[in-house]
Amino acid sequence: MSSGAEPQPTATSYCRFIARRGSPPLDGAASLGVTGVEVDLGAGQQRHIWTYGALRSEEPIRQNAIDVLLTSKDEPGASLFVQGARFAADLRERAPQLSARAAWLREKRMWFVLLAILAALFFLGYLSGFSPAKSIAKALPDSWRERLGKTTRESMTEGHKECIDPAGLAALKRLTDRLSQGAPANVPFNIHVYDWSLMNAFAVPGGQIVLTKGLLDKSQSPDETAGVLAHEMGHGIEMHPEAAIIRGIGLGATLEVMLGGTTGGSLANVGLMLAQLGYSRDAEREADKHALELLKAAGISPKGLGDFFSRVVKMEAEGGDKGPGAFSWFRTHPPAAERARLVGAQHDYPASPALDAGDWQALKSICNKTRAADEAT
Repeated sequence: MSSGAEPQPTATSYCRFIARRGSPPLDGAASLGVTGVEVDLGAGQQRHIWTYGALRSEEPIRQNAIDVLLTSKDEPGASLFVQGARFAADLRERAPQLSARAAWLREKRMWFVLLAILAALFFLGYLSGFSPAKSIAKALPDSWRERLGKTTRESMTEGHKECIDPAGLAALKRLTDRLSQGAPANVPFNIHVYDWSLMNAFAVPGGQIVLTKGLLDKSQSPDETAGVLAHEMGHGIEMHPEAAIIRGIGLGATLEVMLGGTTGGSLANVGLMLAQLGYSRDAEREADKHALELLKAAGISPKGLGDFFSRVVKMEAEGGDKGPGAFSWFRTHPPAAERARLVGAQHDYPASPALDAGDWQALKSICNKTRAADEAT
């Protein structure tokens, strides 16, 4: 017999076959035939043969797999569960597209194709005289932006515990929901508070926003905090954090973070890099514009934001925060005085406090209970 002889059928393994969604499962025996997986469901039942090339697996078949869950182009809508480590190992040899290595290669191939497409868009944008970073950010899947945001937030807040007092979280959610009424429906926000004395707030990719205890402590009213939060939500709406990271570390490194990469100093310090980059004057004006729109839609007076800017002007005149804090919220541009004048020029409209007295006190006490990063679920 030559070494190129066709593989012989194998011993049978227990299987469960479902013809289509909602159909009752049928128990049977599966074996690996010459051309495909053969399914015997007993007397009176149709015998099924799923060719190897048409097979798909819900999960890649790894070397230590003890069962497999299969679908097939030969029979769309049907599924087949087969038990047995030997069956899984033999199937991986006969249908190599189901192996973990094949899945890894497909993922990398998709990554490189996407990288090439986005790089071409980036180059075309450069040739036409404008930066395509924001357009690329908007074209990325939400799950990728969320992953990038989580990496950035963890990098920025390293060494600080997250504040999780239940009453404070409930008050924060009510404020966030109220401000979100005027935001686009496809831009959800996830707000985190950290036990950090620095007066700070910043937006990161994926609609995530960080507030610090220092900012809550220095805010003199819930309307001030609402105004700052609305401003950061404006950055999120415009996807300024995503665009800044793409410009700062390059498209390839950004995609590596989104796909779970962890190598390279620029990836580990992406949060610090974003904070040091800051935003342009135009980006800050866009965020201010959105903040005023969100406050009006929520029925919250912009006066609190104006008061906050005015106090920042005074702090800057007195020397302000000259420490090494790279994340000082009030060092953004345009200057706080210009922004205070913008808010002061707004017309009056019916408004009520951003939070009642009880919720405001709960929010300011949100750091009564904290958790470290390695305690998060």
